[in-house]
Amino acid sequence: MSPTNITSFTPVLACIVSLLAVLPIILLRSKPNLREGATFAAGILKFGLVVSMLPTILAGTTISYTLWEIVPNLTIGFRVDGLGMLFALVASSLWIVTSLYSIGYMRGLKEHSQTRFYSFFAVSLSATIGVAFAANLFTLYLFYEMLSLATYPLVTHHQDKEARTGGRTYLTHLLTTSIGFVLPALIFVFLKTGGSMEFASSGFLKGYIGETEALVLLLLFTFGFAKSGLMPFHSWLPGAMVAPTPVSALLHAVAVVKVGVFCILRVYSGVFGIDFLKELDLGTIITWIAACTIIVSSLIALSQDNLKRRLAFSTIGQLSYIILGMALLTPMGATGSMMHIAMHAFGKITLFFCAGAIFEATGKKNISQMVGIGKRMPITMIAFFIGSLSIVGIPLAGGFWSKFHLLYGTVQEGQYAMLAVLLTSSLLNAAYFFPIVFKAFFCKPGESQFEDKVEEAHPAAVAALSFTALATVVFFFYPEPFYSLAEAAASQFTNF
Repeated sequence: MSPTNITSFTPVLACIVSLLAVLPIILLRSKPNLREGATFAAGILKFGLVVSMLPTILAGTTISYTLWEIVPNLTIGFRVDGLGMLFALVASSLWIVTSLYSIGYMRGLKEHSQTRFYSFFAVSLSATIGVAFAANLFTLYLFYEMLSLATYPLVTHHQDKEARTGGRTYLTHLLTTSIGFVLPALIFVFLKTGGSMEFASSGFLKGYIGETEALVLLLLFTFGFAKSGLMPFHSWLPGAMVAPTPVSALLHAVAVVKVGVFCILRVYSGVFGIDFLKELDLGTIITWIAACTIIVSSLIALSQDNLKRRLAFSTIGQLSYIILGMALLTPMGATGSMMHIAMHAFGKITLFFCAGAIFEATGKKNISQMVGIGKRMPITMIAFFIGSLSIVGIPLAGGFWSKFHLLYGTVQEGQYAMLAVLLTSSLLNAAYFFPIVFKAFFCKPGESQFEDKVEEAHPAAVAALSFTALATVVFFFYPEPFYSLAEAAASQFTNF
C-alpha cells in the first residue's frame, strides 16, 4: 500500500535556508564572529526544519510540494520519504559540526578568503538537501549539477597550481559523466515514458523498456552519477584532496560523495524499482562492479603514505558498500546500504577531522611522520581510533550495524562471493587504519617523533572531532533513528 501524502512548504524551506544565509555571511565579512554566527544560525534552523518533519515520515506519511511546473510533467518538486529524510538528517546535522570545526581549522591556519569559503559551503548544503528531497529525476539532476558547481571554489580554495589542477580534474570528471551519461538517460526516460519522471516506491520504468534498454540505462545512471566514486570514474576524488580539510570532510562524508550514492539508490528504487531489477537479474552486474571497486580501492589505500589520500581511497571503497548493498535486492541489503550512509558519514568525518587537526597542530600530512603522535595529541588519536573502528565495522562503533546488515544481506541472497568481498575488505580496512593508531601510541623507544608536551589543535576543531567520535559510539548503542528510517524505506521499495 502506498504511503499517505501531505503537502507542505517545509521541504523547500529546509533546502533554501542555507542559500538565504549567503547574503548575511557576505555582509558580515568584516566581523568574523557574526559571520560564523550567521552560518551556525542557518545550520541550526536547517536541522530544526528537517527534524520537524521526522515524526511525519516515521508515521509512514510522505511530504511533498511542487515549486514550479515548467511544462506539463516537467516540474521542480520536493518530496520527503524515509530515504531522503535519513540523508537529510546526516547532512544537516554534520553541517553544524563541520562549521564548528571550520572555525578552528580556518582560524588556526589563518586561511584566506574565509567569507567565500563559508558562502559556498552554505550553497553546497542547499544543493545537498535539494537532492535529498527531490521528487523527480529532473529536480534531482538540477541539484546534483548545482552541487558540482558550488563545490568547485571550495576544492580550489588555495588557488595555487595544485589546487587549480585538482579543481579542473574534479569539475571535468563530474560534469563530463553527468552531461554525457545522466542527461541522455534522463531524456530517454522522459521520452520513453511520455513525460513520467516522478519517483515511485516501486519504480515506474517497468512496461516501458526491455531488458537491453534497462541494462544500458542502469549503467548510464550508475556511472553517470560519478560522485559515487565507482571505478574507473574515481580519480577526481583523491585529486580533490588539495582542498582544506573541512572541504575534504564535506566531500567525503557529508555532501558530495553521499549525493552520488544517494542518487544511485534513488534511481534503483524510485525509477527502476527493486522488483523490476530483480526480475531482469540486473543486480548481479552492479554487485560485481561495486565489489571490484571495494577490493581495488582498499589495496590502493594500503600503499598511501599521505593520510588524506589513504582516507580518500578508503572512501571510494566504502561508498561501493552502499551500492553493493542495494544491488543485493534483499531487505537486509537495502537496510544496511541506507544505514551505511549515516554510519560511514560519522566515522569518516571523524577521521578527516583528525587528519586536519594533526596538520593544523604539527604540519604533518604523511603517516610515516606521525609515529608517537598519540603522546602529543591523545584526544585526536583516540577519536581517530573510534572512527577507524566504525569504518572497519567492529563493535562499540556505529559502523558495526550497517556492516552487519550488509553481511546478512549477502547470506540472505546466497551471495557468498559478495560475503567474501565484504569480509576481505574489512580486513584490509583494519590493515590500513590500525597500524596508524598502534604506532601513534605504542611505538618503540626512540622511534617517537613527538616527545614534547601535549598540544592539541584549536579547541573548536577538537570539540568537533570529539563530538563526531562520541556520536559514532552512541550510534552503536542506539542506532534506532537511522535503522527505523532505513527499514521503513526498504519496506516501501518492494514487497519484501
